[in-house]
Formats: sequence, C-alpha cells, structure tokens
Amino acid sequence: MEPLTDKQIRGSFVNCTKGEAARLRLPADFAELPWGDLDFLGWTDPGAPLRAHLVLPREHGPVGITLRVPATSRTSVVKSSMCQACMTAHAASGVTLFVAPLAGPAGRAGNTVGTYLCADLDCSLYVRGKKLPKLRSGRYEESLSIEEQIDRTVTNLWGFAERVIGAR
Repeated sequence: MEPLTDKQIRGSFVNCTKGEAARLRLPADFAELPWGDLDFLGWTDPGAPLRAHLVLPREHGPVGITLRVPATSRTSVVKSSMCQACMTAHAASGVTLFVAPLAGPAGRAGNTVGTYLCADLDCSLYVRGKKLPKLRSGRYEESLSIEEQIDRTVTNLWGFAERVIGAR
C-alpha cells in the first residue's frame, strides 16, 4: 500500500460525516506504519476504543469505512475464531465483530452490516507471517501462496466494503 496523508485518510470515509472524519484519531504509530507490508490501513481509534476504521486503497483514491465494536464480549462462549478477511485463526478475543453503518440514507436510518475480523486489524501482517496469532499452532498452513492469500484478504475486505457502499 502506498503511504497516505492525514488529509487523504480523512477525505476517504464513505459512511460518516465530514465532521466525524475530522475528529477521528489516526493510529498512535501513524508516522512509523509499515506501509510496504499493508494491503489496507486498519486501526482502533485511540480516543474511542469502540470505534475502528478501515481505509482500502483504490485506483481512484482510498475508501474509508468507520466501524463500531460491540461493547460486550463473546469470549466466554467461543474458544477460537477465524477472521473472515485473512482466514487467520485466533483465540476468541483475537477476532471481533466489526459493524459498519451503511453509506448514505440507509446508514443514517440505522442500517448496518458486520463482519468478523482480526481484533487488531493486522490481517496484512498475519498473512505475511510478520505477526503471529496467540494460538499455539499459529496460522494454519495453506496451499495458497502468500500473494494468493493477500489477494483473498483484499477481495474479502472489498466484498465487505461494497456491502457498506451499497454496490451489491
């Protein structure tokens, strides 16, 4: 992923107001992000831990999506979970349901879509083996190449983004 500026990120959001985008906090380590290892930018808002954000690169400019994280945990019921984007298996607390208001009038009416993703939104690093989940076995061995796993992750995230945007 090519590095993005603060202005590019804030201007990319499709499912929140310009005021909300202006108030969101960028990742604490924004200046040190490993852009070359990222397929998308994802982070939990340091000032609002129940808010998270995704910014996906696109030929005509990035697309940002604001997300909500449920306040309640389901870790007492589930022992492990899998991210629906990168297919990384985690202990239950390593995967979170992220819910996004739909873009436009549907979102203003309260309609949302959700998906289970790595709680830290570091899918790009898990796929590349630069970060390991907190399971003894780590990531499952796959027959797909790293490039194919990256493509699958990006495709899965764009599928979610298209549901938010209303393209599906």
